[in-house]
Amino acid sequence: MGGRTKASANMPVEISSRAHIKAVFFDAAGTLIKTVRKVGESYAEIAAKHGIDVSPGELNGRFHVAFHGAAPLAFPNVENSAIEALEHAWWKTLVRKVFEPWQPFEKFDEFFDELFGYFSRPQAWSLFPEVPDTLAALKDRGVTLAVISNFDSRLIGILDGLDARSWFEEIYVSSRVGHAKPDRRIFEAALHRHGLAAANAAHVGDSEENDLRGANAAGLRGILIDRAPSGASNGERRIADLRDVVKHLTD
Repeated sequence: MGGRTKASANMPVEISSRAHIKAVFFDAAGTLIKTVRKVGESYAEIAAKHGIDVSPGELNGRFHVAFHGAAPLAFPNVENSAIEALEHAWWKTLVRKVFEPWQPFEKFDEFFDELFGYFSRPQAWSLFPEVPDTLAALKDRGVTLAVISNFDSRLIGILDGLDARSWFEEIYVSSRVGHAKPDRRIFEAALHRHGLAAANAAHVGDSEENDLRGANAAGLRGILIDRAPSGASNGERRIADLRDVVKHLTD
């Protein structure tokens, strides 16, 4: 597979700061897009329609705990025709975990189907304001753009509905690639598809573990988007605005 290195999967690969960056990969949620309101608010509003009254703050907290504790959203070695059902089941298991304290939830199935549909719609999401300027600047430099996200198939329709899909040559979602960040194999799949060496690609995301360190370990130039920076960078590439990505292509 193109871009594969011989380094251990747990050991970062050193890349030259002078390597020519030919492609920039972006994470999606938290990097390019965000929900129009807090997740807990949407969960609470839809749950109330189905007979469960819970505070948005409590649901928001439980969602983040359940999400970060869940198994990877990736299904290796399965037929493409089975993936959407597996995605639906993965999210249903996670949301059921969120609502464990409010069992029995008699109308949970109806609630979940409405919730899943809601987050499928572009109207539930918005682009961060600097995204169009950033992508235009990179396109002007002739850089290949793609998305690498621990998301599911709904992401393609979301980006399309936000008029962002056309910026990207490919959208790699973990559920379909079969591996989730920080696993180096999802980065290697993108590198192979574009015929790139790892040193010729950068990856931008908002997770230190999945995006910054995951990309660095795979030999890419990891860049962390931290819109509310606090503390030292420890020598890591961190930006507070996506437009600053351009500065890191030649440093």
